[in-house]
Amino acid sequence: MAALLFGDDPEPSDPTPAGPLYVPVRPGPSGCAARLFRTPLGERTAVGFTCLLRLTATLGPDQPWIRLAEPALRALTAPLGVTALTVDPQFTAPAAGPTGPRPAPAPASAFAA
Repeated sequence: MAALLFGDDPEPSDPTPAGPLYVPVRPGPSGCAARLFRTPLGERTAVGFTCLLRLTATLGPDQPWIRLAEPALRALTAPLGVTALTVDPQFTAPAAGPTGPRPAPAPASAFAA
């Protein structure tokens, strides 16, 4: 029935390509590698931003990046088993920072039965 409603499109719910993206990268021994992230449910995902302002607002001004088309980013991450692509993520955890002093570990004798 879906074929009747949407023509030959087998997956009408698939989003249209995002176009050129700003992709966060990290330096590696052979050049740059796309940074992979995790969704709130723990799934690995590639990430791309539609504008540089969104990338720097989310990851900071020192985050290296490259421009890639969405199909190129998907092709780059598919061999790693990453099929999800998150475009313009808005929610991030705060950066890790120093914490207060840690309590001293309990003496080993406290665990003896």
